[in-house]
Amino acid sequence: MYVGAIPTTGDFKLLDSITTSSATTFNLRQGGVAVFPQSANHCIVQLNGVNQVPTSSFNIVNDTIVFSEALTSSDVINQILVLGNVNDIGVPSDDTVSSSKIQTDAINATKIADDSISDEHLDITAITGQTAITSLADTDKFLVSDASDSGNLKYVEKQYLPSGALVSLGSSDSTTNTPNVVFDNVFSDTYSRYIIYIDTIMPVNDGEHLYFKFRKSDGSGGYEDETRTGYVYHVRHIRNNSTSDYNLGANSGGATTHGTLTGSVKNSTGEHGVKAVINVYRPSTRQSQATMTYLTCDGTYRSHANDDSMSVILSTAANNYHTDAMLGIKFYFSGGNVDDHKITVYGVTT
Repeated sequence: MYVGAIPTTGDFKLLDSITTSSATTFNLRQGGVAVFPQSANHCIVQLNGVNQVPTSSFNIVNDTIVFSEALTSSDVINQILVLGNVNDIGVPSDDTVSSSKIQTDAINATKIADDSISDEHLDITAITGQTAITSLADTDKFLVSDASDSGNLKYVEKQYLPSGALVSLGSSDSTTNTPNVVFDNVFSDTYSRYIIYIDTIMPVNDGEHLYFKFRKSDGSGGYEDETRTGYVYHVRHIRNNSTSDYNLGANSGGATTHGTLTGSVKNSTGEHGVKAVINVYRPSTRQSQATMTYLTCDGTYRSHANDDSMSVILSTAANNYHTDAMLGIKFYFSGGNVDDHKITVYGVTT
């Protein structure tokens, strides 16, 4: 224990000499390094041999001393002694400073070593805690490690990412009876070819033919069927164990107001309906003039009893000889509703 007053401890700094001039503000330095006193009350300032009164004769602003009146070159600052915190214990021992002793937000980028933050220090909510988006714009950005540049972090925009050959444009999947299945605004000048996957489409009535109609603008912002006579098609059925094939067709001289994709489709317990892949070839902006819209269909189904109840290999070619922009397609049966269906439309990028 001490007898008498406990001696003051702390980091006391005698600052560099200052050459005075006709000014009020002067820099505070020790060994040429800026010093930031805690306040004017932590400084002992002697001017022309007289101790100055803190906050009355002078103030401290960051790393400068500001006198209440301008000095002259004849004035002499005898000393500036900066008193440290009396509770200052100097440099703490290793591993003795807890996180609670560090001010909130005090650690900034200048205190973090380059390449020192590993994945174990990353909070997963930095991603999972953000708002999810359901579609991407071309200028949306992804963070990547650039292998060609020593793995440095960079970003790439969605528009420069490799993409697949197929772009989903629309789908419909339902087991509820419906008069037809319509896809509007799926054909455009963006692609010159489209693929439609029919996983299944089943008629409510037994023995109906699968028909289609193209869809076009109604001139008022909506869409309507292409109902003019102009559909030409040839449907070929290759039958199991049959010595001959059978065909359906409509040529330009007998064009119809709808296209036909199949013969009569069987509907009974265990049947699968029509399963097919359809290609639609639409005029492209690269062509100098409008052309017809063409369609091919390859698939299978089980034919109606009147057609020997056989499994058939289906191959169809069709077109509409009108050159209007066909923007969509409708599937329906020659009679009755669609029982259930699953159909997806894709644009082909290559």
